[in-house]
Amino acid sequence: MRMVKRLAAEVLGVGVSRVYIDPERAADAMTAITKDDVRRLIDEGVIRPKPVKGTSRARARVRLAKKRKGLRRGEGSREGSVNLRKRLWVNRVRALRKLLKYMRDRRLISRSTYRRLYRLVKGGVFHSKAHLKTYIKEHGLFRRA
Repeated sequence: MRMVKRLAAEVLGVGVSRVYIDPERAADAMTAITKDDVRRLIDEGVIRPKPVKGTSRARARVRLAKKRKGLRRGEGSREGSVNLRKRLWVNRVRALRKLLKYMRDRRLISRSTYRRLYRLVKGGVFHSKAHLKTYIKEHGLFRRA
């Protein structure tokens, strides 16, 4: 049987581990001694290649769901020093506050809206200026269109 599998692997162009021989027709497969015999068995469907195994995405999906919940953010997952992360945070908050101040001064948003958004910025709700703008648009916080 080992020789039949090896011949079938050569004919099919796959590895020996991917050759499947139908157990009910194993006796027919045992009689095969040439590559032509193996080709005939392949045509009859006695011998066929097993499908290629892929990498499952199930674990990746679970991991992504946890990250979206805010998990998996422990010290071992963080990249960059504390100082770097703090610097990035400060730069982002300053940019967002500058944008809010600009919008308030141009009377694009009301003072009460400004205060509410200011607190949200401090709370780390927005990751960028674009995110802040989309939030304002979606919640209809602009004074005029």
